[in-house]
Amino acid sequence: MYKTIKPFIKWAGGKSQLLDAIREKYPAKIERYCEPFVGGGAILFDVLANFQPKEVLINDINPELTNTYIQIRDNAEKVISLLSEMQKLFWDMDNDARKEYFYTKRDKFNELIKEAASTEEKAALFIFINKTCFNGLYRVNGKGLYNVPMGSYKKPPICDAENIRLISELIQNVEVQCGDYSRCADFIDNNTFVYIDPPYRPLSKTSSFTSYAKTEFGDEQQMQLGHFIAEISQKGAKVVASNSDPKNTDENDNFFDDIYKMFTINRVAATRMINSNSKGRGTVSELLICNY
Repeated sequence: MYKTIKPFIKWAGGKSQLLDAIREKYPAKIERYCEPFVGGGAILFDVLANFQPKEVLINDINPELTNTYIQIRDNAEKVISLLSEMQKLFWDMDNDARKEYFYTKRDKFNELIKEAASTEEKAALFIFINKTCFNGLYRVNGKGLYNVPMGSYKKPPICDAENIRLISELIQNVEVQCGDYSRCADFIDNNTFVYIDPPYRPLSKTSSFTSYAKTEFGDEQQMQLGHFIAEISQKGAKVVASNSDPKNTDENDNFFDDIYKMFTINRVAATRMINSNSKGRGTVSELLICNY
């Protein structure tokens, strides 16, 4: 029986709902683990809780996200204290006061982004905004500044102290780095299980959501990632990768079938959780690509 650990944030493309399908792909034993696009961490926490790997490297290109992992690992009680204070204030406010408070906190968060700060305060603001913004989206403008408006929630769970402490304990020995996924190559060897969850290829122009960092992740980047997966596969690493299924909208689109033709491609059902139009929240096929 697997233990399930809840991620500390909502994240576009989060893998909690696909956990059972991904678990079926786990190796029997995991001693070294790497996640080059860690995102919300659902698979990371699952692997840590159930396999206790000896060496773990996680990476993401979003410095605000990686700072939050580091602060939860190293300064969990300070983060909890800041979140607890924000939750108490926010819950007691009327809607107008909440709006003013949210946008003040968003401005402060953006100041810390510009300063490239690595602090407990920025981590707490990251979580606060994630829990109170529209749909839990993380989106930045061309300058890298966060620009999602406030959401509408009665009592958003801003401070889940028990869960943050549990995650802090789990990630004590996890190395966290910020940068391009290719920086993980030196860590990955023939004893490493690698889970790769990049920004998904959009199914349509209107569904494109790749702006959680300033860099674009288009078709060229998807092909480069395919080369990276082929290279680490040659090292003997066991790899599982996720992506969207182009055949949801065009049955003749073989983009990923061609890139990953040397691997096993499984199509699994997933529910779109983040869509501004409620009619767009339905079941779609997603890809699980496995090299073993």
